[in-house]
Amino acid sequence: MSHEDNKQAGHRALVDRVLNGKGTASPDLRARAFRNADVPAPLHALIDKVATRPAQVNDADFAAAKASDFSEDQLFELVISAAVGQSTRLYDAGLAALAEAIGSAEAE
Repeated sequence: MSHEDNKQAGHRALVDRVLNGKGTASPDLRARAFRNADVPAPLHALIDKVATRPAQVNDADFAAAKASDFSEDQLFELVISAAVGQSTRLYDAGLAALAEAIGSAEAE
């Protein structure tokens, strides 16, 4: 297995563990946080910030989500899901851009 295949296999294993591993948040809710889509209103601000503006996440975002009866363990899992989801989208975009650049270079 090549070095690149190992990286991609490792990434797939990470995503599978985040989405399907043991946890206190349901796999469905973790998947929605991963996609940053269809997240319940109390979580939307926190999950969206984690995925799109992580430097702006603050204590108030966590307090609002926790006040909606989400446990700290659930919030941790959902934040990790959102972060891994965003990194996956960026990783996939980077691989696609690299493949396009290599394909363009080979065509010339």
